[in-house]
Amino acid sequence: MTDLLSTGSTWLHQQRHAHMSKTVTISYGGNSVSLSATVGRTIFKQLDAYGRLIRTESRDFLVRAADLVLGGSQAEPVSGMQITEDTYTYEVMAPAGEPVWRWADINRITRRIHTKQVG
Repeated sequence: MTDLLSTGSTWLHQQRHAHMSKTVTISYGGNSVSLSATVGRTIFKQLDAYGRLIRTESRDFLVRAADLVLGGSQAEPVSGMQITEDTYTYEVMAPAGEPVWRWADINRITRRIHTKQVG
């Protein structure tokens, strides 16, 4: 028997990729790749040293893990990578203590990469 939820999730990710994505360029260490990404956001909430709630919003790029190939091999997003969208440049980063990316689906097909605009 097929796993209907997994099949449905895969179909939704294919539809998102086909109809909600745009071309971006990811660069790191002298290498770059143009690929399709869906733009999103994540809101991080953290308490500072004085107990105040600090809210930080990240511009996220959802990319298929298999598409992120730099220098001939599949790459994992790391701090310092840059993503160019239209005329804007974003750097891969997240608030202290948070990872710079996470899986966007249970099948580990798509990565959600957290960024901040730098140019």
